[in-house]
Formats: sequence, C-alpha cells, structure tokens
Amino acid sequence: MRPPFRFPDDLLALQEAWLRTYTDLAEAPPASGSTVLRRRLIALSGLLHTHPYWTTPAGWRAGGVELRRAARGHTPAPVERETTT
Repeated sequence: MRPPFRFPDDLLALQEAWLRTYTDLAEAPPASGSTVLRRRLIALSGLLHTHPYWTTPAGWRAGGVELRRAARGHTPAPVERETTT
C-alpha cells in the first residue's frame, strides 16, 4: 500500500501545467515552431524541482511519482488555453 501524499495546490497546479505543456509539445506538428512550448516546459520543470515542498523529509524520490499520478487524476476547472497564430 502506498503512503498517502498531500501536495500543496500550487505544486499540483504546476505539475498539471507541465503535463499539459508536454502533451501539447508531443502533439505539435514538426514544422509548427515549438520553441515557445519547449521554453515553457523548461521553465515549469525548474519551478517544479525547486518548489519548497521538496525540502521536506519525504523528498522527490518518494513524492515525484505520486505527484504525477495525482496531477493525472485531478480534474481541474476548465482553463482557457492560449492560442498562437
């Protein structure tokens, strides 16, 4: 049985944004100019890895996988996506 994890809302929101951006990048056509998505993914990765939650004793190894599972299973309110033209 996995131990229960309680993640801060802002950390969960960051992981959800990371997953959305990763999916958008994976689905982007090769000639679509994915620089903005790649830069956003890098910025989100930095914010995720430097979040104060990871300084707690549970640490990244124990909570990283659970955070991704929680973000995939979380159903947030609809978010209006930016469109690039």
